Amino acid sequence: MTPDRVIAVRTAKTVYRDGDFCVKVFNNEYSKADVLNEALNQARIEEIGLNIPKIHEVTKIDGKWAIISDYIKGKTLQQLMDEDPDKKDEYLELFVDLQLEVQSKKCPLLNKLKDKMNRKISQAELDATTRYDLHTRLNGMPKHNKVCHCDFDPSNIIIAEDGTPYIIDWSHVTQGNASADAAITYLLFWLRGDIETASKYLNLFCKKSDTAKQYVQKWMPIVAASRSVKGNEKEREFLLEWANVVDYE
Repeated sequence: MTPDRVIAVRTAKTVYRDGDFCVKVFNNEYSKADVLNEALNQARIEEIGLNIPKIHEVTKIDGKWAIISDYIKGKTLQQLMDEDPDKKDEYLELFVDLQLEVQSKKCPLLNKLKDKMNRKISQAELDATTRYDLHTRLNGMPKHNKVCHCDFDPSNIIIAEDGTPYIIDWSHVTQGNASADAAITYLLFWLRGDIETASKYLNLFCKKSDTAKQYVQKWMPIVAASRSVKGNEKEREFLLEWANVVDYE
């Protein structure tokens, strides 16, 4: 296979188009277990009835692991928002509706969100007292088993040429509490500096899901600590500040 066009370059991976296929090639330092786990997660999500690109193969290209899936021709929701700011609120509605559709699903074989976050908090660059506080908060949160994308961002939604939305990048998916998933999305908008959209998103999510905003906010320090482990230096500094907030207001 000869990938003919770079679609995206991300940390430790490059995504190519090869005809009707999308080829995600991982750098040599990327763990085999993480690659296979990502493919397994995506295969499991394929089975629950969401619009996602189908996996065709896990292979090696030039000695590097690669996942080959459907190429979806279209634009990301982020591109559409940037190109037509007047329709941004309309696109945000679609965005939240898609997230709620994901969260309406169950997938019992996925890893549990709480287990993953507990592991990440243990690895975070925080003092023992703060880590203890965050573990205690997390363990006190209600246990749910909803599908949580855990990286739900407009750049991970592709609107195909016929208008069909496809959700991509399932490497972080877990089962757990939908409000934690919403807290992650809120922080993703903040990390981009789009604070106005972050606020609009949170209001819309809470309205459509009939969730108290304060409940989502209780997840913010927990989510920030968890996300800080793999963030770049600038993001990590920002996230650790959030993780140190005792009560987000």
